[in-house]
Amino acid sequence: MSILTVFAIAEVKKEEGRRKKEEERRKKKEERRKKKEGRRKKEEERRKKEEGIRKKKEERRKKE
Repeated sequence: MSILTVFAIAEVKKEEGRRKKEEERRKKKEERRKKKEGRRKKEEERRKKEEGIRKKKEERRKKE
């Protein structure tokens, strides 16, 4: 095997490694984004529930 072939193979493997790492980073980023979005939605739902409860309590106080 010639030295050029060895270097070419090494370069291809390096590039594959870079692509793989970049793909892993992209996946992790996407997972973090989804987790944040999920937390935000849960927090929003919780706030809506609390607001509804607060409104009901205020209406009861006004009736009394």
